[in-house]
Amino acid sequence: MAKRLGKQTIMLESCPSMEGYAAVVSDKEGEGPLGREFDEVGADAYFGEKTWEKAESRIQIKALNRALDKAGVPPSAVDVVFAGDLLNQCIGSAYAMRGTDIPFVGLYGACSTMAEALALAAIFVDGGLAGRAAAVTSSHFCSAERQFRFPLEYGGVRAPTSQWTVTGGGAAIVSAGERGPFIREVCLGRINDLGVRDMNNMGAAMAPAAADTIERYLSDTGAAPEDFDMIFTGDLGFVGSEILLELLERGGVELKKRHMDCGKLIYRREQKVEAGGSGCGCSASVLCSYIANRLRSGEWKNVLFAATGALMSTTSSQQGESIPGIAHLVRLSAGKD
Repeated sequence: MAKRLGKQTIMLESCPSMEGYAAVVSDKEGEGPLGREFDEVGADAYFGEKTWEKAESRIQIKALNRALDKAGVPPSAVDVVFAGDLLNQCIGSAYAMRGTDIPFVGLYGACSTMAEALALAAIFVDGGLAGRAAAVTSSHFCSAERQFRFPLEYGGVRAPTSQWTVTGGGAAIVSAGERGPFIREVCLGRINDLGVRDMNNMGAAMAPAAADTIERYLSDTGAAPEDFDMIFTGDLGFVGSEILLELLERGGVELKKRHMDCGKLIYRREQKVEAGGSGCGCSASVLCSYIANRLRSGEWKNVLFAATGALMSTTSSQQGESIPGIAHLVRLSAGKD
């Protein structure tokens, strides 16, 4: 059963397993440095659908089905699915899951949604509330641009601090199995808002939340950065990552040697993505391929995964509101010892 450590961290004593996981992305992401890591790379951004929104739902169900196949279980073996996306009312997830017959919990944590979903799935399994739970998340560049910024046809010039929303998604099947990666602890974040209003600078809006959650986790557990092979954030990009490191240094935490951001990993700089990748599907697809693969192989023993989200909406931005940030953290290990 779970045990609380400090103010925000929960230790999962049964160490739930990511028994199956998968990542599905579009062609642009497949051209990046992690292209060979993904389970499926689409030929384009439509995935055989007529609209971008339907394509996003297709990405989710493809990722879920591939994760189920790799776990060797049917959809009927999953007791609950936690899923989310960036679209209004989480329609990407709702339409994806409507034919699965699995109890569905829709989540909105912006780019932090994969960590949020994985944390809740692990808590349900550890607490005996589910034998198996699924965590699924996606995003789509075109649908996000249409909703949050300008129509693609507008052809607006992107700011150097802007990030490119990943067209992709990830899914993980969490159970009490004996095959890693294993979920050891989760640290649920709290909202941070330092007054950033620029919707083209998500990294600056999310970095304080990432720093806060990482500092809180280290304080709650007594751990040090040196205890981990890597500490991942997602998705601060190049701008937000620099701010994160500076904020942590002020608090006496040195992270430079072990930190990496999913938004910095998924694209090559020559792909013209400005400050890097973002979106629910960015950290989800990197986690469910690159990170999980290295934990399963034993190359890494201990990893922190802290996904970050900018909790804005089109309405709040139009009203001149600042952008609240959130970060949820999951500790993953190769073994249970």
